[in-house]
Amino acid sequence: MPILGPLGRRPAGTMLTAFTVLATAWLSPAAATPVPDSPTRTATTSDVWTVAAPQGNKDQLTADVVRDDATGALTLTVRRGADEVLPDSPLGLRTKDADLTRGLDVLGRDDRSLREQYEMTTGKQRRVDSPMTESRFALRGDGGVRMDLVVRVARDGVAFRYELPDSKGTVVTGEASGYRLPSDAPAWLLPHTSWYEEVRGETTAGGAAADDYGYPALFEVAADDYVLLTESGMDSTYPGSKLAHAAGSGAYDVALAEAEVVSPGDLATPWRTAIVGDLATVTESTLVSDLAPDAEFSDTSWIRPGTVSWSWLVEHDSPRDFERQKDYVDYAAAHGWEYTLVDEGWSREWVPELVRYARAKGVDILLWFRWWEVDTPQEMDTVFGELNDWGVKGVKVDFMNSGGGEPEGVGRHAWYEDVLAATAEHKLLVNFHGATLPKGLQRTWPHLMTYEAVRGHEYYSFNQPLTPTYNTMLPFTRNVVGSADVTPGTFSMTNRTHSDAHELALPVVYESGLQHPADSPETYATLPEAERVLDQLPTVWDETRYLGGRPGDDAVLARRAGDRWFVGGIHAGAAGTAEADLGRLGADDGERLLVELVTDGADGLARETRRVDGDARLTVPVAENGGFVAVVCAAGSGRTTCDEPVRTTPATGLAITPDAATAAPGDEIEVTGRFAAADGESATLRNVTLGARPQAGWTAAGENVARPALRPGQALSGSWTVRVPESAEPGYVDVPVVAEYRAPGAGLAEPRVHVERAVRVLVAPPVPRGDAHVGDLHLLTASNGWGPVEIDTSVGDNGAGDGAPLTIGGTTYAKGLGAHAPSRVTVYLGGACTSFTAQVGVDDEVGDRGSVSFRALGDGTELTTTGTLRGTDAAQPVTADVTGVDLLTLEVADGGDGISYDHADWADPKVTCG
Repeated sequence: MPILGPLGRRPAGTMLTAFTVLATAWLSPAAATPVPDSPTRTATTSDVWTVAAPQGNKDQLTADVVRDDATGALTLTVRRGADEVLPDSPLGLRTKDADLTRGLDVLGRDDRSLREQYEMTTGKQRRVDSPMTESRFALRGDGGVRMDLVVRVARDGVAFRYELPDSKGTVVTGEASGYRLPSDAPAWLLPHTSWYEEVRGETTAGGAAADDYGYPALFEVAADDYVLLTESGMDSTYPGSKLAHAAGSGAYDVALAEAEVVSPGDLATPWRTAIVGDLATVTESTLVSDLAPDAEFSDTSWIRPGTVSWSWLVEHDSPRDFERQKDYVDYAAAHGWEYTLVDEGWSREWVPELVRYARAKGVDILLWFRWWEVDTPQEMDTVFGELNDWGVKGVKVDFMNSGGGEPEGVGRHAWYEDVLAATAEHKLLVNFHGATLPKGLQRTWPHLMTYEAVRGHEYYSFNQPLTPTYNTMLPFTRNVVGSADVTPGTFSMTNRTHSDAHELALPVVYESGLQHPADSPETYATLPEAERVLDQLPTVWDETRYLGGRPGDDAVLARRAGDRWFVGGIHAGAAGTAEADLGRLGADDGERLLVELVTDGADGLARETRRVDGDARLTVPVAENGGFVAVVCAAGSGRTTCDEPVRTTPATGLAITPDAATAAPGDEIEVTGRFAAADGESATLRNVTLGARPQAGWTAAGENVARPALRPGQALSGSWTVRVPESAEPGYVDVPVVAEYRAPGAGLAEPRVHVERAVRVLVAPPVPRGDAHVGDLHLLTASNGWGPVEIDTSVGDNGAGDGAPLTIGGTTYAKGLGAHAPSRVTVYLGGACTSFTAQVGVDDEVGDRGSVSFRALGDGTELTTTGTLRGTDAAQPVTADVTGVDLLTLEVADGGDGISYDHADWADPKVTCG
């Protein structure tokens, strides 16, 4: 590893959270005096206007807007000090009515200084203060059409966009925008897809194959001069773009995802953004969020980034398993992690109970969705409202790269805005997967915690492991522009080629507002040093500093939270040593530092503690494809560790009666509750309340009870009369009884612990009479492994109503249920029936694939079951005695082969009743 680079100054002062304009001035064309021409131009062929970054130093960025007198075309040239880093990059738009790429006249120039000061809930630093210079060039082109070119220059980059001040609207057919890089410039490029998950590789600007490349694209244009190309300020008026490249040149042109952009009025394009500087400047840059619109709301008190236990990667089927998800909740609770994510396969039958289980332990639940499940405003309101009722705190939304429409088009960007507005209204955190790249929305919508848009650790399970070389590229490319949900911390993958210390460093090296350590509780239990680091690791950072490295070789980053620095280093290649100048962390003169270092030892992860001077140079051994983590804090008198106590939630007990009830509209149910700390707990609970909280339309007569303190051995009790409304529909309704309290050591701004149990009330439908088909009864529960349970058709595909006639072994049935294992359907018999019959089997639509078993239960007791049935089998008859049964449940299970073609039919399912 190379010697590590400088850190810069310590943070100073509290930042404002508002956009501040410092100065503005209008310059007529005559006043816009050209600066001296570059060596490649003469005053007789072009005019040059310079926009300079606010600070003045040898590395100051400047942008030259150049008009060619012969063609009237504009180009942009960017310099860093004396170095020309982006020469002659073309500018302009094409519309259906005008070619605004040539024949342009500069009518005037408006200059202003501005300062972006704001706070982030995620990202490299919590408070941002970014001064910029902006110049607006008023242009007139083809047919007198007006266009403004707006150029901004900051300490860390240059951006430009176009504005069309035409209230009658316009149709954009493309941009002339592009970048001209030296052909021999090293380049780290990502072949473009709409989900940004291809393998990023190293090439040269000219040597890259002819292709479309995705943002961000990194180029080393000269010694210590880097350019990272991306876009910012996206909204639903304009599509995303990519970089179109022809082989053999350094030309990279902006290509829009849609052929036409229809604007009904004034139009402003996204910012074409070039982050420019040394690797420290690029890595630490906040330019993408600096250019984005300010936050849509100011109350961020409900937004809590955090560490998330997550089972899907190492156990793909585990999100279907309620009991296994409780294991992940238990692990999160024991280690002070904030969340558990339940990924694909969760069931609404048990999620509310899992949420209650988790919240009592101080853990909140996040849920996975396909984006088309929350596609419309009505779906968003219904689904997100139900999540609020359950107590879910966030959503992981997936597959925006598919599902119809252009994934980078204006329609999909409108969906992003709609779903962010809806989740903000319902106070739900958001994690976008199968998604576009971060382009500033994390500033505009502070509850947007992270994006995928990266080839992350899930690819280990697809037998496409990430290489150490690839890992070292991400901090300098993808993670520069926004949070990256790489899901690091996966130690049990046997196809991993880097060391444990390398893997442990990744959650430090990669920033994400929700960090998902992606291994099992059992694996982490065998790695106590990894557990210790993960338990201490924040996900919100006050500042980030580049310490060293080069993409493809190594990366060392330091991130500060409060008074502690977390340093992560990853390396690709042979074993060696790394040096870190701790003086660059900004310690005061004479200050001593405590360093707790975790590296690859002979027998696994090894920890050592050092006390060093604040300006010491730390030498760290790194194994082949290895890494390290260091936690650094002030070495105060008697301080032996930088660790802070892991806060866990006291164990409590909430008992309610009854647990369940069956009622009719208008009935009343007597409910009691008793809350206390569990035996053996010694903490006093503060500000304790206890009450019934029925849903809207239901009422609870009786007072809520409260105590300012609940000491060990004390209890809080209450009783309520709950009334079922006359308008209640048949089905299950939970009536929650809730205790809330402030946990020991919790601050006033922290959420109170929520302990909830619920009376499961069945509002009974009418009992069946005579011979009744099950599909004609009210389905109290109906869950499927894929798609909805279908009535009188096969399950078909994932949508409702897309099935075909029920057919087993060549016989077609008019009535029945189309299922997909695992499936569960429950109907109410009310003790009025005597027998159940059906023909069961694998639907012919999947041919000879699939294997399933069927089971019928009466009030939870097995009545009958089949062996494994396969796609080649004829229908098998099923009969069961249901005398006295209130609830009949029909289950379909996978036959054990793991094949996902298990379309299973309950054909002609009937009950005979009195």
